[in-house]
Amino acid sequence: MYNAFFGFRENPFNLSPDPAFLYRSPQHEEALANLIYGVHSRKGFIVLTGEVGTGKTTMLECLRDYLEAQYIEFAFLFNSRINTEQFFEMIAYDLDLRCSTKSKTEVLFALNHLLIQQANEGRTTVLIVDEAHNLDWDVLEEIRLLGNLENPRLGKLLQIVLAGQPELDHKLDAPNLRQLKQRIVLRCSLTPFSLAECEEYISSRLKKAGMPEQNVFPETVLKEIHLRSQGIPRLINALCDNLLLTAFAVETKVTTLEMLDEVCKDMRLDWPGKRARRPMGLEDSGEAPGYLSPRDQF
Repeated sequence: MYNAFFGFRENPFNLSPDPAFLYRSPQHEEALANLIYGVHSRKGFIVLTGEVGTGKTTMLECLRDYLEAQYIEFAFLFNSRINTEQFFEMIAYDLDLRCSTKSKTEVLFALNHLLIQQANEGRTTVLIVDEAHNLDWDVLEEIRLLGNLENPRLGKLLQIVLAGQPELDHKLDAPNLRQLKQRIVLRCSLTPFSLAECEEYISSRLKKAGMPEQNVFPETVLKEIHLRSQGIPRLINALCDNLLLTAFAVETKVTTLEMLDEVCKDMRLDWPGKRARRPMGLEDSGEAPGYLSPRDQF
């Protein structure tokens, strides 16, 4: 809605993961490098963890793009609320295994055949599981057993990437999963942005959308965006997107703290140290005099 007003080629703060808008912070560069290294080195199990909204799925999308460019076979499980039967069905479907997807035995035979064939050609095969913290214990055990598919000469035949929230680490600490935990060779972790990273992240996305010089968010607004989002990229995107919509509604190209207050109120956002702010002259509605929210404008 506001792209033409600000001169953007596309929405700079789309909430859907988009590798084209990847902000290559040091930690994201390191995480992606570890994922690629783990796959190429046949490390077996790789775990990527991070709080909600820190960019795990974006990292997986970047990994997928890399695997496709390298013609590496992979299965991507995006829905982890599955039982063991559905787990094997999804693997068979994603890897296009020529077998009965209803038979675990046939899927395993077909999978083993594919893995050996790929390995003999100097290639590997990858299983990526997003939201892995939601996996049932039985499915995690099946994943552990898939890690046993190896060859003395070729090494690990299947590289397994598990991505999830910090709860995944807690789950892997359970006594009944100690065998799986011991097999994890590489661990990557994503943390919220610092203030400097937050500012660079916003500028980077605006630049890629068509605004070379960031002049929409003043320094005071940037600091508050970082504070209120707690450095979480997904929340940063949501706040910036709503701020741009609000600025467009009142026909200004510079955002303000008052706009941010309204956006946070609409999003019902809480943050550490939040307190009721009522500037002088403000009505009980909590809105600045003469200020209309975007929904009042249309």
